Amino acid sequence: GLLDHPKKEVHYGACGALKNISFGKDQDNKIAIKNCDGVPALVRLLRKAHDMDLTEVITGTLWNLSSHDSIKMAIVDHALHALTDEVVIPRSGWEREPNEDSKPRHIEWESVLTNTAGCLRNVSSERSEARRKLRECDGLVDALIYIVQSEIGQKDLDSKLVENCVCLLRNLSYQVHREIPHAERYQETPLAPANNTGPHAASCFGAKKGKDEWFSRGKKLPEDPGADTVDFPKRTTPAKGYELLFQPEVVRIYISLLKESKNPAILEASAGAIQNLCAGSWTYGRYIRSALRQEKGLSAIADLLTHDSERVVKAASGALRNLAVDLRNKELIGKHAIPNLVKNLPGGQQNPAKNLSEDTVVSILNTINEVVVDNLEAAKKLRETQGIEKLVLINKSGNRSEREVRAAALVLQTVWGYKELRKPLEKEGWKKSDFQVNLSNASRTHGGNSFDDSTLPLIDRTQKTDKKSSREEIQMSNMGPDNYSTLNERDHSRTLDRSADLGDAELVKAAPLMVSS
Repeated sequence: GLLDHPKKEVHYGACGALKNISFGKDQDNKIAIKNCDGVPALVRLLRKAHDMDLTEVITGTLWNLSSHDSIKMAIVDHALHALTDEVVIPRSGWEREPNEDSKPRHIEWESVLTNTAGCLRNVSSERSEARRKLRECDGLVDALIYIVQSEIGQKDLDSKLVENCVCLLRNLSYQVHREIPHAERYQETPLAPANNTGPHAASCFGAKKGKDEWFSRGKKLPEDPGADTVDFPKRTTPAKGYELLFQPEVVRIYISLLKESKNPAILEASAGAIQNLCAGSWTYGRYIRSALRQEKGLSAIADLLTHDSERVVKAASGALRNLAVDLRNKELIGKHAIPNLVKNLPGGQQNPAKNLSEDTVVSILNTINEVVVDNLEAAKKLRETQGIEKLVLINKSGNRSEREVRAAALVLQTVWGYKELRKPLEKEGWKKSDFQVNLSNASRTHGGNSFDDSTLPLIDRTQKTDKKSSREEIQMSNMGPDNYSTLNERDHSRTLDRSADLGDAELVKAAPLMVSS
């Protein structure tokens, strides 16, 4: 009630109190604020506040409230446009009609933008409806990308502001190939072997002529492995709004961050955004897979496989898996990334030994399989880097989960499928039985029935004070089964069928913020 008081000092005290009681473990306080129509009251105050200190407290309170699932859609419905119009756009420096001398500059009141981006980062992890409203909010995506470009220009690549903006962009890239307006225009026939025939499926830009042609005379032809360039379609007007999520400029932003940022959350979000954009058989996914190669981004992602943070390793693995759908990428990843992928597998003589979670190991195994399928040179590299030993150990040791055993067995079956490798493998002492799945040895206490659950939402682990934070994740029932597995439902019953569906990266949530005394 005091948020509507005539005096500014009262606004500041009342809002500061709300900010403090909405922080931390006590979820009941957050619900109580919501039930008192606290979100609309905060928005009313935000719209008339001209004091940036007060705006900072208001946006911090909304960030705290946004960590509770039941409040997220209220924030989207009541606060999204106010936050965008009153904070994000004016404080970012982005202009709808830029002048010739409009250049990214140092951002003032970074804390207010950090709070707002953190709030929107949280609510963007709620459900597809929230992501759609954020994507279509006029000027929001444009300003977010402008902020990140400005911070890169200022060499400030590790701040919480950049982290919140990039995590938000990553969340808005989740399922983008299915959720944007007129998504069907961008759908393409999945890449298939050249001798397979099928109905012609033209993209909205038509089939390109020349050596980069994918569709021709009704056949699904793979991209020419020697073709290093696939140009984005020429535009008659500049991209804006949600279209910016999948343009060349955003690819360059993610590559810059992957190469230069030291913040693990930013590295994870950048790799996850690339994984999301390259998921699915859609026109821009194909362009972005090629653009990553042209902009020398493959090596930046492959380098993350040696990172100390397991979450960064898992995100890099997922991105490489989706990038490997492009045949030239597959060839390059096979040459340069297989050794580091193998190093992340359990077992072997390495010191210290890798002890990654089941989800990460399964992700790495699925990426290795994606790279090794239809790629004899990658299979040879796997053999040269002691990959076979580790895969057989996973398959036969008896102490790995069923999901890990299945995923390792899939790679072993792919390798044994190369007749050229059988004699060399047998000379090294391997037998055919080593390449066959042995599920009876799998530990039944881990995992479920499918072997790739790489799309669960992420939590910001910096929220040390909130024991409930590990449960602050999207309910699967809200999203539907397909959004949480890179296997189709019909594939769950097939133990070793290779899925053509490409996994999206997890959604990210931010930690609440507490007011300083």
